[in-house]
Amino acid sequence: MKQAKLSLIAMATMLAASSAAAGDTEFKFGGYVKADVMFSDYSNGAPDSGSLSRQFYVPGTIYGVEGNGEQVVDFQARESRFNFKTSTDLGGHKLSGFIELDFMTHADGNERVSNSYSPRIRHAIVSFDNWTVGQTWTTFQNPGALPENLDFVGAAEGTPFVRQSMVRYTNGGFQFAVENPETTLTPNGGGGRITSGSGMVPDFVARYNFKTEGGAKFTVAGLARQLNIEKDGLDAQTLGYGVSFTGVVPVGDDDFKVSATVGDGMGRYMALNYANAGVIDNNGDIETISSYGGFASYRHWWDDKWRSSFTLSGFKADNTESLTGLGVNKESYSGYVNLLYSPIKPMTVGVEYMYAENTKESGDKGELNRVIFSVKYVL
Repeated sequence: MKQAKLSLIAMATMLAASSAAAGDTEFKFGGYVKADVMFSDYSNGAPDSGSLSRQFYVPGTIYGVEGNGEQVVDFQARESRFNFKTSTDLGGHKLSGFIELDFMTHADGNERVSNSYSPRIRHAIVSFDNWTVGQTWTTFQNPGALPENLDFVGAAEGTPFVRQSMVRYTNGGFQFAVENPETTLTPNGGGGRITSGSGMVPDFVARYNFKTEGGAKFTVAGLARQLNIEKDGLDAQTLGYGVSFTGVVPVGDDDFKVSATVGDGMGRYMALNYANAGVIDNNGDIETISSYGGFASYRHWWDDKWRSSFTLSGFKADNTESLTGLGVNKESYSGYVNLLYSPIKPMTVGVEYMYAENTKESGDKGELNRVIFSVKYVL
């Protein structure tokens, strides 16, 4: 451990020396420590320990495991994250880099002894003036409009939510990006998800950010993508699209956040891939699946240290049952209410209640009631 620490210090020193030679460079470390205690009640039996649904709410993972108990408690600090940023002035040009890690989604640890989980890359980008290259939030998503919930995502089914690699150009309020493509499909007649892994055409996203004199901030984004499958004897392509609108509107000291997204063939861009982008029809072609979702969240400040958010979120997919079968996801809804307290600016202590309901085309349902207690300290 000591040797590894010395190696990191040496590496940082070399980076600082080389960057200083290139220009005026600033280094910043950041992140936060967040500890959660979650009491959950699954209507059909809880997923096994370490499952994704036991880490945070993911639509489609709460239908339950028959034979398991319904009520569970989970202690975790997996959302804690660490980031490192550099910013260099190169004769009037700005060069910056950013990398961030956390410990979510992995199932490589256990709760028996050490609770050790591997870090994962959240963001890894290089920016030069108006250009950004690397992995970060898709341009189709506005993370600044997400509600202040204790759940890791919060309003998961009502928002675009994807991090992926891209090349993005920004000019004022306009953003244009080519991003990593990936097609998810439902087999003809239903069955396990097909992830194509093929396709040479990137996803295209355009976005416009603007604000009003009253301080309200809005975004409008458009997505165009090719759905592609060249696998297991299938060879088909079609087009998908999506349009998303978000807003953050101040209401005195409070604020109101809203998101609405609709499209055809959006698939993984919405609701954490609760529904696929398309289904294989009887001729082996791709029929797109239409979907829409959104959320509304109101945050009220009781005073300068206490605040609450009230959030409603929903998603619906228009499946062709004769092609997808009845086992696919149809609708998802969730609601949240919390009470947060920040005795000092870097620290927040809070409690949140959430309820979620997922429904398949067959009418089968899964319900989740969860109470979350959290302590968060920003580094």
